[in-house]
Amino acid sequence: MMDLKQIKIGQLLENSVKENHIEIERLCNFFNCEAKNIEEMYGSDTVSTDILIKWSQLLQYDFFRLYSQHLVLYAPPAANVYSQTGTKKKVEIQELQFRKNIYTKEIIEFIINRINKGEMTRGEVISKYRIPKTTLYKWLNKYNE
Repeated sequence: MMDLKQIKIGQLLENSVKENHIEIERLCNFFNCEAKNIEEMYGSDTVSTDILIKWSQLLQYDFFRLYSQHLVLYAPPAANVYSQTGTKKKVEIQELQFRKNIYTKEIIEFIINRINKGEMTRGEVISKYRIPKTTLYKWLNKYNE
């Protein structure tokens, strides 16, 4: 599994192009640019969203999923918001609440791998990634070989 903490999108695009055996001429025609521009994209750590959409369409892979997985694993918890009276109050927003299918198969494999290799303990995974204890133990029972 790749490192989701530091996503090097250009390198991932280049690897995917090689896996799919796509010629540089086809890429140049698709993006309406020169080979030099494609090589620059390969060396880049970031790509604009409109370009990434085109890459996703061409390579038939959702590269935005990588960023979503990064957010699931590494985004800080939602901040507490203070009301006008000065008392601390949690704002409940429906979109920010965890949903049952928020964790992809790749994320589950990544976390189980870290535990199996001894890189992290179960407690460290629970505290660092804010995964509920029962969820983690269900994954370990279901996916651990």
